[in-house]
Amino acid sequence: MKISIIYHSVGGNTKKVADIIAEGVKIKDDIEVKSMSIDELDEKFIEESKAVIFGCPTYHATFSWQMKKWFDTNKINFEGKLGSVFATENFLGGGADVAELSMIGHMLVMGMLIYSAGHTKKGPITHYGAVTIKDGDEWQQNRARILGQRVAEKSLEIFGA
Repeated sequence: MKISIIYHSVGGNTKKVADIIAEGVKIKDDIEVKSMSIDELDEKFIEESKAVIFGCPTYHATFSWQMKKWFDTNKINFEGKLGSVFATENFLGGGADVAELSMIGHMLVMGMLIYSAGHTKKGPITHYGAVTIKDGDEWQQNRARILGQRVAEKSLEIFGA
């Protein structure tokens, strides 16, 4: 099974968190994961993926305009794929919840199934998705890694090996 992580990153923080999430996905041996910038996508891999995790930095209390433009103009078919999100911000209260909900809105329009594990699992709670301040401290990075693991587990549950 394949899982894609698609992100927009300017300063490198979001890329680093995408790679940390990929570590969590790799906990499951039968899953291949690829972390990709919106500027360098492997469309064949994405089309073959059963799940896609999107992430970007927050700007002015929402997601980056580059990610918005990408959502609005991409031609990839995401229908029926499991989807999840993460966001980075420069400081607490920087709009990550709005950024994540905005991405989730686009994902719903594309026909994706949304998953975050919310508070259904014993900690950490991921509500809409993982959030880090810059590239995160150890606790925030662990939450990101666990989000990747949970998406991998749910993908296997829904789609099988």
